[in-house]
Amino acid sequence: MKKVLVVDDEPAMRLAIEEALTRKGYGVVLAEDGRYGLERLKEGGFGMVISDMNMPRMGGMELLKEIKKAAPRVPVLLITAYGTIQKAVEAVKEGAVDFILKPFTLEALEETVEKAFRMNEAAGFESKGKAMLAQGPQMQRVVSMAMVAASSDATVLISGESGTGKELLARFIHESSPRCDKPFIAVNCASIPDSLLESELFGHEKGAFTGALSSRQGKFELADRGTILLDEISEMDMKLQAKLLRVIQEKEVERLGGRGPIPLDIRILATTNRDMKKEVREGRFREDLYYRLNIFPLTLPPLRERGEDIRRLAEHFIKKFTAKYLRRIEDVSPEAIDYIMDQEWRGNIREMENTIERAVLLCQGKTLEKGHLKTCEDNGEAACQEPVGNDRNPDGNSANLMTLWEMEKGLIAKTLDEVEGNRTHAARILGISVRTLRNKLKEYGQVLPG
Repeated sequence: MKKVLVVDDEPAMRLAIEEALTRKGYGVVLAEDGRYGLERLKEGGFGMVISDMNMPRMGGMELLKEIKKAAPRVPVLLITAYGTIQKAVEAVKEGAVDFILKPFTLEALEETVEKAFRMNEAAGFESKGKAMLAQGPQMQRVVSMAMVAASSDATVLISGESGTGKELLARFIHESSPRCDKPFIAVNCASIPDSLLESELFGHEKGAFTGALSSRQGKFELADRGTILLDEISEMDMKLQAKLLRVIQEKEVERLGGRGPIPLDIRILATTNRDMKKEVREGRFREDLYYRLNIFPLTLPPLRERGEDIRRLAEHFIKKFTAKYLRRIEDVSPEAIDYIMDQEWRGNIREMENTIERAVLLCQGKTLEKGHLKTCEDNGEAACQEPVGNDRNPDGNSANLMTLWEMEKGLIAKTLDEVEGNRTHAARILGISVRTLRNKLKEYGQVLPG
């Protein structure tokens, strides 16, 4: 039985929560204030703590800090009648799993408790079948804050290096929000030329410009009642930033060549891989827009700072690609594990995923070795022309093998597609230099624009 500690100085509230959770099969222990709650916590076995914020002797925030010292993996849900987004952010930064405002329905409480238990068991989040494990304290805090953000309509700005999973986190917020059954529209501001982005975002009427042969809805209209993600928003032109600010302020959009505004009911999420304060200082991003977007900031740490998660993520990807490519991998050599743990992973999760996908393709036996993980630059260019595998037929011929050249060509094409042709990003993810990437593209007979 899952056990919950309920700490509240109001007897009626304690009993109401106890009745609701007992009905759902939870074991409930009651405490009338924070100090007594800490004493009960020492009994152990608790899967969650629910605490009021305002109590005599020891309030909810102080109790939260003490719980995180004594039992850091126990999720804490805070309850208050005086809630703001700022308080929610403060509570989650201290380690709260969520924040619920009085008055609330018991159904809402039950749902929040169930969600917290599920999240703690999964130790991460998943979106569209893509998992991001979160064993380490940094990522657990990010996931907790994302859960709080999901319960509101506040604009969220997600920061982090390329490949850390910013879009995945944005999708998770949408799928955990009341808008989850409405559209989620993602727009990559870096991949669309400025001349086209305005029409792409705001739409246009027939005849608004040369080539506008018919009216077209923009991404904002398509996302109405749902969520729009402005990916890499720091790449947006200053002129469009001014128009975006108006959309956020007025909750309406006007098509190019349109005759009037179109009202919107929309949730805005944005991502960036840049230091936005620096962008503002140097005049590349509007300060007023930055503050409009930065209501609920989230920062994804780079993979190199997530020591607790690196091995589990690697295991996840090995399992995923072993199943995808029908391999027989049952073990990973100690040298391969050391190699994975020692890498800087400058391309973050995306680089790791691509590296392990290539390694699984190369591995023809039951053990994934260090050599399968190393790039052509590590192994020497000549190795890229030879088939790699652990198993061979008795006559010495390779069984069901493709050459590394063929595998590498496919992986490079896949990576370039993922980063929408950005050679610098692709080279970093693949672990090779831009010059090597150029040479390989010439070798494959492919030429990138520009």
